[in-house]
Amino acid sequence: MRWDIDGRHVPHQEWSRFVTAGGLKWHVQVSGPQDAPVLLLVHGTGATTHSFAGLAPLLSSHFRLVIPDLPGHGFTQKMQAPDPDNVAKALAALLTALNLTPALILGHSVGAAIAFMLTAGGHAQPQAIISLGGALLPFEGMGKAYPGLAKALFVNPFMPSIFSFSTRFQSMPDLLMRWTGSHSTREQVAYYERLFRNPSHTGGALSLMAHWDLDTIERSIAGIHCPVLLLHGERDKTVPPSTSTTVAHRLAQRGTHVEHHGLPGLGHLAHEEAPERHAQLVEQFARDVGVI
Repeated sequence: MRWDIDGRHVPHQEWSRFVTAGGLKWHVQVSGPQDAPVLLLVHGTGATTHSFAGLAPLLSSHFRLVIPDLPGHGFTQKMQAPDPDNVAKALAALLTALNLTPALILGHSVGAAIAFMLTAGGHAQPQAIISLGGALLPFEGMGKAYPGLAKALFVNPFMPSIFSFSTRFQSMPDLLMRWTGSHSTREQVAYYERLFRNPSHTGGALSLMAHWDLDTIERSIAGIHCPVLLLHGERDKTVPPSTSTTVAHRLAQRGTHVEHHGLPGLGHLAHEEAPERHAQLVEQFARDVGVI
């Protein structure tokens, strides 16, 4: 994707900057008071910083926000092998380059897995983690098959272009609803449509999924000792809501402070559907655990 062409559609582009770190050129957005606790926001596969367009402004008075495009997504350079540990190390390098240390990490979907990997691997030491529809366990009915499927698609060099071309003949609102269970606004649908029709972006998403190691992510749960808030839309069609229930149980068994809330009527993009509700829950949790 090209900033001079596609950048004009990026929400809050006045927050955007480009930083070289960990061998990658990153697109990252930074906002909020310089002396506020740092909140790292990590989007999921196939998204970009735009996923937090509604939520971020509601949090920017309490936190110093750091919102990167993941490797191969949006305007951030692709990395050679974006497995969970490599992505976590690259993100840690970005934080070092920015001279910012997160007090709180919030991740959506695969972004929640990255938050766990950052913390369990010792790449970051946040005071707390928030997971939104976290992809932290093998999906029911699929086991560990989806990285293999993604890898089979990824090795075909034409697949990103084929996938992007095929979306032109499908209804994006219907696709998003079928994939996520979320009711997206017209503006949100239009942004995902632009992303999915860009072969560079879809190739980055396929690469991330192809290199994903669910065993490594699942093991990271045992390395989480800071407080965790798990939020999950009860209509989520991408990551089963039962995933967060299981993770909450495992964390509690190990003595980790954990809170778990199911969100009625919301899907996998719950934070995009109801940013105000999420902002309230994030702020209250941050106060409860002493981050703010």
